[in-house]
Amino acid sequence: MAFGASAFLIAYSAGAAITMSKKEAEDLKGQFAKKIVGIDENGIFINNVWIALGMFIPAVGTGLGIYSGFSTGMVFSAMVNASPLNNIPPLIILLTPFGIMEVFAYGLAMSRSGMIIYQLVKKKPWREYVIPTLIEIGIVIVVLFTAAIIEWQLIEHFGRLNISRPNI
Repeated sequence: MAFGASAFLIAYSAGAAITMSKKEAEDLKGQFAKKIVGIDENGIFINNVWIALGMFIPAVGTGLGIYSGFSTGMVFSAMVNASPLNNIPPLIILLTPFGIMEVFAYGLAMSRSGMIIYQLVKKKPWREYVIPTLIEIGIVIVVLFTAAIIEWQLIEHFGRLNISRPNI
């Protein structure tokens, strides 16, 4: 799990470190805003669970996780770049309860992807790793469902308080 979480965090940090012009940041924010129009906790959950389930695929999953982390970091960078909060450390969003849960889930999925490759190369019988993989998929689904509820509640809470947040 530590390998997958570390890979995700490194990719996220690399994406967040990308320097972009105000125009590039605004364009990326606009693309992201179009993707999340009308999203709620169910939409957050479905988006995150599809990404995480893809991360379980041997070999492809690790690459998907790295791409997802990098892209998420770039979106964070664009949001911060185009807001008065441009001195926020990029990893701060991942220190929220839902951020920690998402990194855990993605790390678990990416690590299992690597372990499945190892087990396939060693020609271990599939019965040795299919049950642990299914259990881990269940854990990831439950964790991401809980994270989506928490994330949505925070979004709703900040919306009701009318606290200034980056416009996306």
